[in-house]
Amino acid sequence: MIDEELLEQDSELENGDGSEELYEQKRYVVSKGQEPLRIDKYLMSKIEGATRNKVQRGIDNGLVLVNNAFVKANYKVKPGDEILTLSDTSPEDTELKPEQLPLNIVYEDESVILVNKVAGMVMHPGCGNYTGTLVNGVLWHLLQQNPGLTEAELPRFGMVHRIDKNTSGLVIMAKTEQASVHLAKQFFNHTVERKYVALVWGDIKEDSGTITGHVGRHQRFRKIMDVYPDGEYGKEATTHYTVLERFGYTTLVECKLETGRTHQIRVHMQHIGHPLFNDDTYGGDRIVKGTVYTKYKQFVDNCFAICPRHALHAKTLGFTHPKTQKKILFDSELALDMQQVIEKWRVYTKAKNLTGDDE
Repeated sequence: MIDEELLEQDSELENGDGSEELYEQKRYVVSKGQEPLRIDKYLMSKIEGATRNKVQRGIDNGLVLVNNAFVKANYKVKPGDEILTLSDTSPEDTELKPEQLPLNIVYEDESVILVNKVAGMVMHPGCGNYTGTLVNGVLWHLLQQNPGLTEAELPRFGMVHRIDKNTSGLVIMAKTEQASVHLAKQFFNHTVERKYVALVWGDIKEDSGTITGHVGRHQRFRKIMDVYPDGEYGKEATTHYTVLERFGYTTLVECKLETGRTHQIRVHMQHIGHPLFNDDTYGGDRIVKGTVYTKYKQFVDNCFAICPRHALHAKTLGFTHPKTQKKILFDSELALDMQQVIEKWRVYTKAKNLTGDDE
C-alpha cells in the first residue's frame, strides 16, 4: 500500500496540483555540540513519527545521504555533517478506497504501471478531492489482478511523480518498493526524460531556448507559484523549449524538463511573456495576443470551449527500468481537446495568411 515515510504533503496548492517530483527532500546539518551518534538514532530524533525500523530501511534503500555519500545505519554523525533524506512515494494520508475508473494503461509489468492520465483527474486524494483520483483507480485495478488479496495485503505501490489535475499525459507508478526507490532516485538525479507539448500565447521569437530561474510559492498569493532570481528564493528550475509550429498569435512548443517543480512549465512560460493557452491560474484564459475584432474574440472563445483547461500534455516519458536496467521510452498522442484546438488555430492561421484578414 502507499507509504507515508519521510514525506510532507504540500496540501495548500489548489486542485491537488503539486511538484512533478513527488518525493520530498529534507536537509539536516549536525550542530557543533553533537556527540557521536548512530545516524538511525539521530534521524529518529529529527523525523516525527519515525521508527528505527523505518529509518534503517530508508538507509538501506539509499534514501539517506551524508555529505552526498551513502552510509550504513551504524554510521556515527559528527558536527558539520550534512544529511539529506529522500521520500519515494505518495504523500497521501487519507484512507484510500478502490474505485472502478476508466484508466488508459499504456504499459504494465510486475514493477511499474504507466497511465495516460486524462485532464481533470486528480492524482491522489486530498484537500477536497477524496474520490475519482488516479490512485483510487489504480488501487481498484490492482485488486482485480489479485482477487484473493485484501487492500491491506496488496504489495506496496506508489507514485514517484505527478502532474497537475488539468494536465493530460503520461504518469508512472511503482508496483514494488524496489521500483519505487529506484525511480525516485532517477527523478532526484534528473535522469528521467520528460517532454511536454504546450500551446502558448504569442509568437516566440527564438526557435529554441532555455528558461531558468528558481520557482517558489508566490510571496503574496500563496496558491500560485512565481519565478525568482537564482539563490534568492524557491528551488532551481530549468525548462528547455523548442518551437514546433507557429500560429501567429499562439505557438506550439515542446518543453523538456531538467527539474520538475510545481507548475514549472506554466510559470516559466508566463515568466517569459507566453502563458499557456487557457491557463486560468497564470493569465492565459483571456486574449493575450491578437486583434480587437469581434470575430476574433468569438474564435478564441470557441477555442476555450474546445479545450477548457490549460493546453499542456505530458507527451514523452523515458526512464531506466528498475528491474531490467534497460532504458525505455514511451510516447503518447496529444489529448483530443488539444488536437482539436491546435487544428483550429492551424486552419485560422492558414485562412488569415491567404486573405490577409484578421477578423
